Order: sequence, then structure tokens, then C-alpha cells
Amino acid sequence: MSNNGIAKILLGKTLHPDLGNGIPRCELYFYGTDIEHELHNAIQSGAKLIRPIIPRDWGDKVCYFADIDGHIIAFAVKMTH
Repeated sequence: MSNNGIAKILLGKTLHPDLGNGIPRCELYFYGTDIEHELHNAIQSGAKLIRPIIPRDWGDKVCYFADIDGHIIAFAVKMTH
């Protein structure tokens, strides 16, 4: 949702989201089965790549992006041992 769209919903109950634009305010962490496909879709949609797909020490392969409002989105898959 755009910053102006959520501002209409919040009706002045919080600061306008534009005041924090570019600062990560949330992270969405999605598990899937084909994160290579998700990586491609994110790039095609204009997301900014933060970290490529790499194994992490908690047992997931993960890539990270920032959406146009600076929110962090991660696509992950559990690694098999």
C-alpha cells in the first residue's frame, strides 16, 4: 500500500508515513519453494535488492529487498540438512 493510501486509513492517528520514507519500518519474511522465481519477480517489479540469496546461520536460504517505500521484504526457503 502506498504511503498516502495508508495515511488515509490511519486518519492522523500516527505521523504521516512520508516522514519516515526510506527508513525500514517493517520486515515481511515469506517462506516459499522457489525463491529464485520470487527474486526475479521482485527485481522486475522495481524492488531494490538488499542481499542476494544466501544460506543463513539459522537454517534458511534468504534474499532481501526493499520495496518502493523502504519496507524490507525477505523470501526464504528452509535448507535441508
